[in-house]
Amino acid sequence: MANRRRGEVPLALGGHRYTLCLTLGALADLEDALRAGDLAGLSQRLAAGRPRTADLIALLGAALRGGGHALTDEDVRRLPLAGDMDALVEALAEVLEAAFGAGAPANPPPPWGEERGA
Repeated sequence: MANRRRGEVPLALGGHRYTLCLTLGALADLEDALRAGDLAGLSQRLAAGRPRTADLIALLGAALRGGGHALTDEDVRRLPLAGDMDALVEALAEVLEAAFGAGAPANPPPPWGEERGA
């Protein structure tokens, strides 16, 4: 069962139940998969509002692995939607909100502030 306090989001897809979570490792994998460069670039790309299907596969794969499922992106490509696209999009939005917070800016400031090297 998904623990919302830990940022976990449940998803029923193709008759199976999954847990989505964007851990630090999942976010790092997603940065690499989307060639976003860094967390700010990833946030900007996802906030653009026009994701490609490949973006959704990368996001879903990272969130599934962060939620404890050992699925490759190729496994994710083969998951049947079976009319569950609305549920998928809603769950992905929820997991992003859990990771970045409600109303997070498209270009969040670095968590270490401006004095990083100081």
